[in-house]
Amino acid sequence: MRKSFLVNKPTQIEKAAFPVIDAHNHLWGNFEIEKVIETMDSVGVCCYADLTGNVHIEFAVGGYLIKQGNISDFFSKCEEKFPGRFYCFTMADLAHPASEPLFYDDKKFVEGFIETLRAHVRLGAKGLKVLKELGLHFRDSKNELVPVDDDRLFPIWEEAGNLQIPVLIHQADPSGFFEPVTPENEHYGSLVKYPSWSFAGPEFPRKQDLLKRRDRLVKQHPNTTFILPHFANHAENIEYVSQLLTENPNVYIDFSARIDELGRQPYSAREFFIKHQDRIIFGTDMPANLESSVDMYRTYFRFLETYDESFYAPDYDGTFERVRWPICGIGLPKEVLKKIYYQNVLKIIPSLEVNIDLTG
Repeated sequence: MRKSFLVNKPTQIEKAAFPVIDAHNHLWGNFEIEKVIETMDSVGVCCYADLTGNVHIEFAVGGYLIKQGNISDFFSKCEEKFPGRFYCFTMADLAHPASEPLFYDDKKFVEGFIETLRAHVRLGAKGLKVLKELGLHFRDSKNELVPVDDDRLFPIWEEAGNLQIPVLIHQADPSGFFEPVTPENEHYGSLVKYPSWSFAGPEFPRKQDLLKRRDRLVKQHPNTTFILPHFANHAENIEYVSQLLTENPNVYIDFSARIDELGRQPYSAREFFIKHQDRIIFGTDMPANLESSVDMYRTYFRFLETYDESFYAPDYDGTFERVRWPICGIGLPKEVLKKIYYQNVLKIIPSLEVNIDLTG
């Protein structure tokens, strides 16, 4: 990290101003629940979402590694052991190796998917999580890429609406991930560290194509609630995301792993957060069992609650070993903070049981 000679006085935040629901996270391939709880209690996170409840996902092999899991493990080791502190989404039958065809018979696949989704919701899953493999990697039996708005998958999104569960769907990534991996790329360090995150090759769709297909999808299913993570995966273009929310009342966003992007445009970000305060939920998408996890959360709170200048956001893996650029806080009003920290996600998932008093 470069040495700075700037003289400023950082705001010391131990806990968030209000209880926090981390609505975008994972258990990252382990069940070190006691360590996660310790971090949560240290910073005021009252509830934690494992979005990939039926798989294990962890940082590995130059990106992340997905292994098949059993959703019952989540309920027995997390929800039952620590009531009100955890909830999960399911990937249903999208927990699938990208090296194999997603389906041979699309109708059978969709029927089986819906059956799995219903079963997991009955067990207590609160939503459906779709990783970026859909649109980037998954192919059909003819080796053709399956886009997110593929008409063959139409019944899945309709069923989520019928079940009244949100779909948190990841499409695209930072713009630099789709550009050549050269020192001029502002994400060069990340792409060297995690080479599987580069989608610059001709075998991948362009970012704008992915976003167009996703936007078509949410318009096709107005009765289904969609959560678009990572600031709708276009934090470089706040005006675009603002228009997306204005045009689609069934869409919410989180800003997990994007305070670096937002903190370098703090005036526009603050205006956006206030304008769309009813449509934003809190999430980090970073491990909570690391030595750096407490500082990771406190940096998120510092970004939201203060006007501090020139501090650094955590890296995508929740560490502070490598940084991209300094950011500034956006000093949100208390009523906006309440909505973002917990009220909005409770609106989206009214069945969520949290054992912390959230009436304040």
